[in-house]
Amino acid sequence: MKYQTLFTPIQIGKLTLKNRFAMAPMGPLGLGDSEGGWNQRGIDYYTRRAQGGTGLIITGVTFSDCEVETQSMPNCPNSTYNPVHFVRTSREMTERVHAYGAKIFLQMSGGFGRVTIPTNLGEFPPVAPSPIPHRWLDKTCRELTRDEIHKIIESFGKGAFNAKRAGFDGVEIHAVHEGYLIDQFAIAFFNHRTDEYGGSLENRLRFAKEIREEIAKTCGWDFPVAVRFSPKSMLKDWRKGALPNEEFEEKGRDLEEGLQTAKLLEAYGYDALDVDVGCYDAWWWNHPPMYMEKGPYRKYAKLVKEIVKVPVFMAGRMDTPEMAESCVKDGTCDVISLGRPLLADPDYVKKLRTNHVCEIRPCISCQEGCMGRIQTYSMINCAVNPQAARERVTAYEPVARKKRVLIAGGGVAGCEAARVLAERGHEPVLYEASERLGGNLLPGGAPAFKEDDLQLVKWYENELERLRVPVYLNTRVTKEMVLESDCDAVIVATGSRPKMFSLGDDEKVYCAEQVLMNQKDPGDRVVVVGGGLVGCEMALDLAQKGKKVTILEALPKIMAVNGPICSANKEMLEELLPFHGVNIICNAKVTGFKDGAVSYETAGKAEKLDTDSVILSVGYRSADELYHELEFDVADLYLLGDAGKVSNIMYAIWDAFEVANHI
Repeated sequence: MKYQTLFTPIQIGKLTLKNRFAMAPMGPLGLGDSEGGWNQRGIDYYTRRAQGGTGLIITGVTFSDCEVETQSMPNCPNSTYNPVHFVRTSREMTERVHAYGAKIFLQMSGGFGRVTIPTNLGEFPPVAPSPIPHRWLDKTCRELTRDEIHKIIESFGKGAFNAKRAGFDGVEIHAVHEGYLIDQFAIAFFNHRTDEYGGSLENRLRFAKEIREEIAKTCGWDFPVAVRFSPKSMLKDWRKGALPNEEFEEKGRDLEEGLQTAKLLEAYGYDALDVDVGCYDAWWWNHPPMYMEKGPYRKYAKLVKEIVKVPVFMAGRMDTPEMAESCVKDGTCDVISLGRPLLADPDYVKKLRTNHVCEIRPCISCQEGCMGRIQTYSMINCAVNPQAARERVTAYEPVARKKRVLIAGGGVAGCEAARVLAERGHEPVLYEASERLGGNLLPGGAPAFKEDDLQLVKWYENELERLRVPVYLNTRVTKEMVLESDCDAVIVATGSRPKMFSLGDDEKVYCAEQVLMNQKDPGDRVVVVGGGLVGCEMALDLAQKGKKVTILEALPKIMAVNGPICSANKEMLEELLPFHGVNIICNAKVTGFKDGAVSYETAGKAEKLDTDSVILSVGYRSADELYHELEFDVADLYLLGDAGKVSNIMYAIWDAFEVANHI
């Protein structure tokens, strides 16, 4: 067996896990009910990951405190809000999870403190160890009293007891990580207290220590308790995070204190350390976007592993099987935590165990379906897997009568439609005008940091071959082809075309796709017109290749109309651009290009900028002509992807799934 190391058992205290994979905790927004229990979506969601072979399920964050930092319901489950109901709904979930040989931990939070997301959680002013600035709001947090600290600690004991009754195999404490409330107590930059919960490192960790002791009182020391732990904060200042390879002065927890903290947490009786890096002010570390390398926590987890005897968990873009296996083999960590990869494919572990790696649907680290939707809509989903956290309502519909469906366009919408139709038992036939499937994923995946976009294209190619879907490349569908076919339904997914306009000397004016696909050489000095997501990512790619790049954006800020983009992605990209020397000029209206100079207006002044080329990245127009040609001739006719409305990968996949699942 190729990845046998990853399928050896491991002990967490006296608990045995069947393999080295855990489902990393991700916010269970939309998975709880108004009484603090789990709704059917939540039960199905976690059970599905257990069914896929994951050894340990760690739920998203739940609460036990009902007095100090109150939450709006339904939001996240709460183990003490209505104990009978919590135990009842949890018991249904844990029994189903256990049927698949998996174990399950309840992640319990001490609260958000200064990092409460305003759209999700709601009493203001927020609390904190000391009167310090809030992460998102221009407010000063209220200092917690000692009595309030004690109430939170007591609630952990009660909540853990309810979790044990409900069949959970252990709990994970959230968190001495990411700058949440317990972490704010642990870090001197946030904690200015002069009582027994402030000052020395031991005092700042007293909160975490007393939580472990309280759980032991109610559940016994044999009940496993892990802790989420960040050995380094990557904090430059309030609301300012450090980038990879950036030299900076650590204002949060530095690595020396982080390793001391690891030893103390072990001494306090924690049975495992679940390691990541970062804080809310450097959010891209805790929720690494595609701009972050794979496995960014490896060197930190290894340092922790070398000084503790308890098992070390590690997440963070660990979806490459070879990397995962090497980390377990070389002692970087004991357990690989998969978060977003298990959103994208709940059968990741099963497919890896049976050496069907090419069938694993890749996470593309876009965070549009998960963190972006958590922040904006208080619900967790997945851009590339429409069934994630909607398992029951998006189950494949049974086919009453097999239909032949013609699909025009082999971009992501056309591929997803063909895949779903074939899975259900229909007979899709797909036509693509170019020489390869993928559509806008091909130029979009051209930058080195977008490699997983191209992996998604490969996955679709493999899936359509596995499902024996006929695919005809270099074939443009016409109205006559459709009318002469014997198809029962038609899906038009013909994509979009980049918007172009004349700037005068157009010989050196290109669209983004031409440069990304290496069809045109932009030279050494490049002006990108348009600071949306495509323009910014292209500018970063060119800058990393040594080009001198300027972005001219007509709006007051870049990426103003994209969304919902996870703050981790957006903020990291905003920081990376100037870090790599990209010059950004907003409120700039481009007026022409002549004799090697771009003309533009800003603040009422006419300006010029010398450049070797101009790249237009100002959006796309739907290529919907075929649909309108067929509109009054075909009854079962559907318009999907950019051909219907220029949007993002998520909506192309989701809309295609919805339509294809109901034909």
